[in-house]
Amino acid sequence: MRTVEVRTGTPYQVRIERGLLDRLGQELLALLGKPCTAVILTDRTVDGLYGSRAAASLENSGFRTLRYAIEPGEAHKTLEDWHGMLTFMAQQQVTRSDCIVALGGGIPGDMAGFAAACYLRGVRFVQVPTTLLAMVDSSVGGKTGVNLENGKNQVGAFYQPRLVLCDPDVLSTLPPETLADGVSESIKYGMLGETEVFEWFENGDWKAHTEELIQRCVQAKANLVEADERDTGCRQFLNLGHTMGHAIEKNSDYRITHGHAVAIGMVLAAKLAMQLGLCAAETTERLTATLRRNDLPTETDLTPEQLTSVAFSDKKRNGGTLTLVLPETVGRCRLHPVEVAQLEKLVALSLQA
Repeated sequence: MRTVEVRTGTPYQVRIERGLLDRLGQELLALLGKPCTAVILTDRTVDGLYGSRAAASLENSGFRTLRYAIEPGEAHKTLEDWHGMLTFMAQQQVTRSDCIVALGGGIPGDMAGFAAACYLRGVRFVQVPTTLLAMVDSSVGGKTGVNLENGKNQVGAFYQPRLVLCDPDVLSTLPPETLADGVSESIKYGMLGETEVFEWFENGDWKAHTEELIQRCVQAKANLVEADERDTGCRQFLNLGHTMGHAIEKNSDYRITHGHAVAIGMVLAAKLAMQLGLCAAETTERLTATLRRNDLPTETDLTPEQLTSVAFSDKKRNGGTLTLVLPETVGRCRLHPVEVAQLEKLVALSLQA
């Protein structure tokens, strides 16, 4: 088993091993010391694939299980669907001594974590990610939340899980486009410093390194989260591609998924860095070629005005300033604060490159 220690205010482990889903009950019992009610919060797709297996594992270890599933997709990452989770737990008389199991990708993971943070002012929860994106990124770090009409994750809380269990075997059921979302976030870690990870995708042999890939990405994120748990400093590096990516998602009514939008956002960031003289054309070319090799998009038809109108509501905005993450080369990026008033002009520059 591969293990990453995340030393935040509430420390926890990320465990990576094939077959972990069927040992969920044993792992949770060892963590909590005794059985309780375990509430599995998920979406309907994941529930159909893995809900019964997760529940059976928990029940075999003495847990009483409850299951609640939302409809899949970003359109259901809403306050209304989150309210349904809370109402279900209240109706089932879930207590503070019980535990929430976030089973699924980034959307149910974020929503279940936010429900755990708020229900009875905080109950324990564990993450059991079932997508590559959730394993390498969203299940770690304690960012939880839901979307509002004018932006992603604008309501939420920093709330760390007690444990994260990654079973790479479940990736076998992912559709190619969903797997590609996780590839995009993994390439992001390559651009931030994990150059060998980048080369796995550049060379097309990343699947031979799946467990190490998850470990390397999680460790890279853990290092940043430990140094900046509340996302006011170096943790902002994790936003590479995300400011424009979120705008692309929103403008498409979420038909373009998160990882695909982030891929385009990373290319736009690299093109802007190139226009500003911060990176060579070779860096942009390597990034673009690697994304395309892994079936990810690299262009958008959106205008600078469309891209920046969403960015004005970005949760990472600080007054009149927004910090962009710009590549310098593969493996090194910089934080680049810009005046929000200048953002449209800068986005236009990147689109011209």
